Amino acid sequence: MFFNLNHAKNFTPGYIMVLHTFGRDLKWNPHIHCLLSEGGYSDDGFWRHVKHFNYNYLRNAFRTALLNELEDRIGSSFKKVKAKCYTQHKHGFYVYAKPNLCNPKVVAKYIGRYLGRPVIATSRIDRYDTDTVTFHYNRHEDEQYVEETLPVMDFIKRLIRHIPEKHFKMIRYGGLYARHRKIDSKLHRVISKEKHRIYRSFTGWRTSIFLSFGYDPLYCSECNHKLEFLELYYNHKRVPLEEMYEKVMSKSRGKRSSA
Repeated sequence: MFFNLNHAKNFTPGYIMVLHTFGRDLKWNPHIHCLLSEGGYSDDGFWRHVKHFNYNYLRNAFRTALLNELEDRIGSSFKKVKAKCYTQHKHGFYVYAKPNLCNPKVVAKYIGRYLGRPVIATSRIDRYDTDTVTFHYNRHEDEQYVEETLPVMDFIKRLIRHIPEKHFKMIRYGGLYARHRKIDSKLHRVISKEKHRIYRSFTGWRTSIFLSFGYDPLYCSECNHKLEFLELYYNHKRVPLEEMYEKVMSKSRGKRSSA
């Protein structure tokens, strides 16, 4: 099965795009990370699972979209460079697609890593002696371990060049991951029928937490023993958990009905 971007209007996957301007050596290396769902919501109300992506099409589509955008911004003077890019990159621009990440925990860590990733982790900074900074990285081309020492000011220059302009968005959400879409009110229809009963039974706080976040709040994550809920305090007052849950749910229902 092929996922053709030309049919995107009838098929809504989810995607997150993150712009990174740095490489492992902290030098200027702008590139985009894109996380794409292996499926999406179709106009006929069904979930369409995708097992294969046409990467040849993706490389060519990325090249065309990027060069057209540059020409619109730069003007006619970019046409010669654009033609040269097509000649030198006949198979499209480089797109590295990793294998699918079907494990929810792996996906969550992957997303968190790229959404909130700093230019360099403190664990990669090995030494600082007031004059120089030594850090290490695995070279992208061959994964060779490299240790580099720079004067302090040169190290700072490599860092600050990656600070984005004020209000510049480094992360974009689209499709299923976008917010404030009319289609969201219909997404529950793609849930399999055998799970509809669970979907409608969002009446217990424990069940809601389990279905929303994937863990049972009354089980210890360390020893896996069942915990006993004693009491809840809110604003320094003891409150029955059921009462607080009902208040929150009634407010949520009120907001949805008014919208």
